[in-house]
Amino acid sequence: MKLNVTTNGPIILDTAEEVSVLVGDKSEKKTGPLFLCRCGQSATKPFCDGTHRKVKFEGVGAELVCQ
Repeated sequence: MKLNVTTNGPIILDTAEEVSVLVGDKSEKKTGPLFLCRCGQSATKPFCDGTHRKVKFEGVGAELVCQ
C-alpha cells in the first residue's frame, strides 16, 4: 500500500487491497486507487472531487510506503 500526498492536491491511496469505507452510518467497499480530499471543500468527502483547484488549495507533497 502506498499513500501519495500530492502537492496542492488530494491524498492518493494506492492499493490492490479492498478497502472498507465507513462514512456516517454508510459502509462500502472500494478498491484503489482512492483519491481522498485534503482541502476540506469536496462535495464528495472523504473523496476528492477536484475542488482543490477551484479554491487554490496549497499543501506540500509526501509519499508513504507500507511494506
